[in-house]
Formats: sequence, structure tokens, C-alpha cells
Amino acid sequence: MTTINMDGEAIERPGNGQLFSGFLGLGLMGFGGVLPMARRMMVDDRRWLTAEEFTDLLGLCQFLPGGNIINMSVAVGMKFQGWRGALASILGLIAAPTAIVICLGAIYDRYRQDPSVEHLFAGLAAAAAGLLVSLAWKVMKPLLNRPLALAIVVVLFVAIAVLRLPLLATMLVMAPISIFLSWRLSR
Repeated sequence: MTTINMDGEAIERPGNGQLFSGFLGLGLMGFGGVLPMARRMMVDDRRWLTAEEFTDLLGLCQFLPGGNIINMSVAVGMKFQGWRGALASILGLIAAPTAIVICLGAIYDRYRQDPSVEHLFAGLAAAAAGLLVSLAWKVMKPLLNRPLALAIVVVLFVAIAVLRLPLLATMLVMAPISIFLSWRLSR
């Protein structure tokens, strides 16, 4: 079935199998740093969402409890195929990584005192930080022509990263303010 995205482009609605395989691929690509790859898969490669739709959905998913990519898989699955799509998406996302983490956990438990293993994890942490910075830039690009949104990004960054205010409290204050200001300016 064909649907129209926010840019007015006709796109094929992914079926449950496509949702499962798309998120299975994401689950196999990375651990804890798949949001940049999720964006590429959903926006650039498969064109399930526009950049704006992805950014909006990510904002909602970050506000909800749980992992962002988990929430994103459920939301995208629901959007296209209802609860069956949500189930297919989340199972695709977590199936392989769950099996791999169980195996790696057993191996790590046996070799955790090895200095090479410690260096390996330090390198993985640096790569994950680079992926996060890359994602932040890509998510922020659609907001560059929206000064109010950029102002809110700056306020949130200062509150959380600089002032070290609690994330939940900051989001509970800023989300309603952001929604209200966006609503008022769009009228």
C-alpha cells in the first residue's frame, strides 16, 4: 500500500516483514549507537520517514521512558502496521543483539581482567561518542531554519550538560514550554 509522507512524496508502506528485517539489520549493526544508522535506514535508504518526521518522532521517543531506538522501533511499527508492526519492529531490533550480548557476557566474564579487553572497551566508548555527535548534528539540521527550536536546544543543552540539572525535571519543565511556544507561533 502506498502512503504520502510530509514532503508529499508517495512511499510504499513497509509490511511487517520489511519492518522486522529493517530493524534486525539495525540491531546487528551496533550496540547503543544505532540512532545514526536508524536515521539513515528510515530517512535516506528506505524513505519511510522524512528528516522532519524522524526528528519529531525522535523528540517524542526521547521524552518517553526507555531506550530511544526501542521507542522509535515501536512508534514506526505502529505508524505503518499497528500493533503487529510494533511487535515485528521491536523483535527485529532486539533478537540478534540479545543473543550476542548473552554470548559476549559469558566471554567477558571469563576474560575481564585482561588489559587488552579494557583497551577494547575504551576504544568502543570513543567510537560511540563520535556516533552520538554525528547524530546530534543530523537531527539538528532540520531545526536550523527554526530559531525557536534552536533556542530550546541551547537552553536544554546548557541546563543538562553545563548546569547538570536532572534530565527528567528539565524535560518536564521545557517540554510544555516548547510545545506551547511552537503552538502559539504556528497560529
